[in-house]
Order: sequence, then structure tokens, then C-alpha cells
Amino acid sequence: MDRTTNAIKVSGMKLTNRLVAFVTLIVVCAIFVLFIGGAISFRQLGIDFISHYVDGMVDVIDQEMASEQRDNQYFSRWLPKMLKASDVTSLTIYSETGILYQYEQIQYQTAATQQVITRDIPLDSHPGYAVKLTFVPPYAEFAYSIGPLSSLSAAILVIVLGLAWGIGWLRQQLYGSEVLEQRGRLILAGRLDEAQQGDPREWPIPASAALSQLIEELKEARQERSRFDTFIRTNTFLDQLTGAANRVMFDNRLHTLATDDASQGSVILVRVADWDELVAQHGQEAADQLIQAIGNVLSNAIQRFPDAVLARYFASDFAILLVNQAGDEVHPFLAQITNALDKLAPSEALDKDNWFHLGMTSFGAGERRGRLMDEAERALKAAELTGQNGWSQFDKQLSRLDKRGSVRWRTLLESVMAGEGPMLYRQPVFARDGKTRLHYELLGRIKDEKGKVLKASRFWPGVEWVGMDVTFDKATVDVRYGG
Repeated sequence: MDRTTNAIKVSGMKLTNRLVAFVTLIVVCAIFVLFIGGAISFRQLGIDFISHYVDGMVDVIDQEMASEQRDNQYFSRWLPKMLKASDVTSLTIYSETGILYQYEQIQYQTAATQQVITRDIPLDSHPGYAVKLTFVPPYAEFAYSIGPLSSLSAAILVIVLGLAWGIGWLRQQLYGSEVLEQRGRLILAGRLDEAQQGDPREWPIPASAALSQLIEELKEARQERSRFDTFIRTNTFLDQLTGAANRVMFDNRLHTLATDDASQGSVILVRVADWDELVAQHGQEAADQLIQAIGNVLSNAIQRFPDAVLARYFASDFAILLVNQAGDEVHPFLAQITNALDKLAPSEALDKDNWFHLGMTSFGAGERRGRLMDEAERALKAAELTGQNGWSQFDKQLSRLDKRGSVRWRTLLESVMAGEGPMLYRQPVFARDGKTRLHYELLGRIKDEKGKVLKASRFWPGVEWVGMDVTFDKATVDVRYGG
């Protein structure tokens, strides 16, 4: 998951804002519940009070109905005053036979929207009689005013002030967590240098200290990994003695360029002759000093070529890869290297006029690395045969005279294998005096479809092309000698 995704995930409301919103919501809900509960309780107390008063009034009416002086005018003399004082808007004493007494306040007749309560109460001492009352609840005409509700107003003000103070205190206490959160955002954005030192106000303190320690360890781990990567690259792709590239790096670079459709260049091999004899007579230290001197000469020579690669290919071999330099363009460079190496003073174990040789080949797009190194090796062998310090170039045009395709090459080689196999010619090798014969050198030949004898330089690329090099080598071991 990338840093952008992490930044999106942590974005949103801060912890302080969430807690402030939560506390504010809790307090507002508590005030709301308190008001609702108080209103319901106030209303219920008012209803209970008037009900108790009405029940007492009905008991008085029940008792007065037993009086001997009772008549229709009896209740009119004292009951209206009591009803009016009690906010009773209407009262009816009735039975099954009819209405005994009826009272109604005129000022309430037109108040259609007035909230009233109606009750129908039977008289216990006079079965069959009942009293129907309609009265106004005691809270119906109450309205908010500062005086009567000053205590409630003060309570609300205290709650609001306490809430404001609590929110300020909470923000102050949680400010450290916001600073710590901002530090975390810097880390997610990859800005470790800015987030390395924490603010003293960060909270919780253990989390801040742990974050600082982890950042420090992370930076140390990155530095250690960088050192380790440098060490791996140095030991994997560089030669420890000369500081040049090694064979692995050279082969990888050559393979990349050779398979590129738009690349061309040259491969040069430099070899020190009689290397084993030098080590045997003067020791490894003297041999290493000569290798270092050669490496310095070659390293200085390739400085003017961009993207050139110098590698110690074997113990006594150097390889040079030139990009976009091929054919005759490389000849001045080969002459420069030859002149520079001639100025070195080799050990007495080496012949001053025949102690180094160079082989060079050029390549274009789509060639094989192994084939290129083989061509450079052949050119190097040709330089060694001259018997003096110098260089030789592999003739690419000669190797391409035969335009056979892979099918024709395979057909020809299979017919050779099915027949008498490849022919071997032996050639004597003499010492410098031209008389002492040292050994014989065997040369491979085959005949084409027309009976023409082909040299190895002509048919061996075809052998490698069709992948029959191993088969050809096995057939060569058992072949008889040609004439």
C-alpha cells in the first residue's frame, strides 16, 4: 500500500474534535432529557393537585346534598364562588332523572382552544347521582419569565459555562495527541527527517518516545541496508584487486546490449602471456602488482568512451566493452592500448616483446554473448600466433560468407555425422629456432554438399546456431585422422 493510500485512510476528524463533539452531544442530550422529564413531572403534579382538590369539592357537594335545606337555589349561593376560585369552567350535578344543578363560566365558552380537563365522578352517598366537572389545569396559563424561572435560567447558564470550560480543558489536555498525530502524518508522507525530533508537548509520552526510537532505528536500518547493498554489489560485480567489473557484471552487460535491437559495439580481450610461469617464479604478489598496473592503464584508456565497461574476466584476462564503437573505429583505441602497455616494465619471467595480446570483435543487434566471446577469443589466439605484443581483429565478414539457413546447416551437419564424421588435420608446431618440433595442432574440417572443404571458422558458427556443438565435439573424439 502506498503513502497516498495511507494518507487517505488517516484523514478525517481529529481525536480532539471527536471527543468534544461527543461530550457536547452528551450534555445537550442530558439537558433535553432533564427538560422533558421536568415538564412531564410538572404537568403530572398539576393534574394530581387539581384532581385532589376536585375530589375534595365533590365530597363537599355529596355531604351538602344530604342537608335538609337543599333546593335548587341552595348550590347557587355558595358553589359558584368556590368553582370560580378553583378554575372550574363548568359543573353539572345530574342523575338518571335529569340535571339537578348546572354551572358554567361565561368567559370560557368562547375559548375553544383552551386546554381543559373533564372528569365524571359519582357521588358515594347518593347512588345514581354524579358530578361532571370541566376545569383548567394549573399549568395552562403559565409562561416563561425571568423572575419565576430564574433558578432554572441560572442552572442552564452554569451548565453552558461548565460545558465551555470543559471543552477548553479537554482541548488543552488532548493537544499533545494532535501534535503526535501530525508527526504520524509526516512519517506516512515519507518526511522522516522532519518527524525525527518530537515535540515535548506530544502525548501520550510513551507513544512519542517509542515513535522517536522507531524512527531512529529505521534510519539506522536504512543506512545499514545501503551499506550492505554496496557491499553486495562490490563483492558480486566488482573485482577486489583492480576495482574493475568482474565477469558476472561484464557478461550481463554484454548480454543486454547484444540482445538490444538498436545496439552495436565491440568486445576486446587483453591477456597476459605466461601467467602461470610468472606466479610460479615471482609469487602472487608480484603478479597482482602487474595486474593492477594493467588495470590502471586500461581504466584510463576507456575514460573517453561513454558507457564503456572494463572487467577482469579471468586471473590474467581483461575484457573491455565499447558501446557504439565497432569495426575500424576501434583500431586507434587498440593501438593506444598497445603503446601504453608497451611502456610497462613486466617481470623478468615475461618476454618484454611478447607478454600481452589483444583480441577484438564487433557486434550488432541480435547476436549471442557466447558467440561474441568466442570470436574475441579467436582473435586473441590469432594475436598470440604472431609471437609479439599486438592485437588482432576477428573477421566478421569471413564468418558470414556462407548464407546457409538453420535448416541447411542442420541437414549438412547431420549428413556429416551420419557419414565418416568431421575430418582432422594435424599441423606441427615448432620452437622459435624453426627446427625443434614441439607438438601437433589438430584442425577440424568438414565437406559441404559440393565436396568443398570448410574450415572451422566457416562451419562452427553454424554448429552453434543449430545447437549441435556438444554432438560435434563427441563425434570429433572418435574420428580418424584425415590425409
